Amino acid sequence: MKTTNYRLQTEIEHLSPSSQTQWFENYMREILESDKPYHVKADYIGMSLQELQNKMDYLGADIKEMQDLKKRLGEAKSIAQETIASVLAEYGIDRIDGTAISSITITPSKVKTKDTLTITDYHALIALGYTKVTVDEEAVKEAMSTLEGMNEIDKYVEVNVTKEKVPARIKINAKRNSANNEAIELLKEAA
Repeated sequence: MKTTNYRLQTEIEHLSPSSQTQWFENYMREILESDKPYHVKADYIGMSLQELQNKMDYLGADIKEMQDLKKRLGEAKSIAQETIASVLAEYGIDRIDGTAISSITITPSKVKTKDTLTITDYHALIALGYTKVTVDEEAVKEAMSTLEGMNEIDKYVEVNVTKEKVPARIKINAKRNSANNEAIELLKEAA
């Protein structure tokens, strides 16, 4: 990536939908009215726009890399939290107090439930008015939350419950007073 910008590229970068463009129009007139040959003017304009596109492509690639890195770091953090919780539990530890942080605690393992709606008779639900172009599953779910709706459509749907086990994890509890210089000095000495 080049380190210097053409002036035109810089001027283009400062354009925005809410800004006045008169100054930019004047600069373009200066370029076109200059004594330089027409092919130099064309190259200047074209290369300025190409460099702007190159910068956008470069930033797009960087953003994608950062999003991938953020996802990988999130996964790594989750694995680390679960592994640390497992090892602490293995030693019978459910809480450790710190000096820079308040404490590390283990959140208990839990099971998440998720309802899955399976339509068994689409035509009956459409006849009852639960439809968009096909069955309006959101309306059916909403109706299933009321006793009247449940009685009306219960024979046309099945509700399945799926369970997802969420492993135990550690949680870092920050101290209310984060200006604990002694703990920070201890960490520096330990490093």
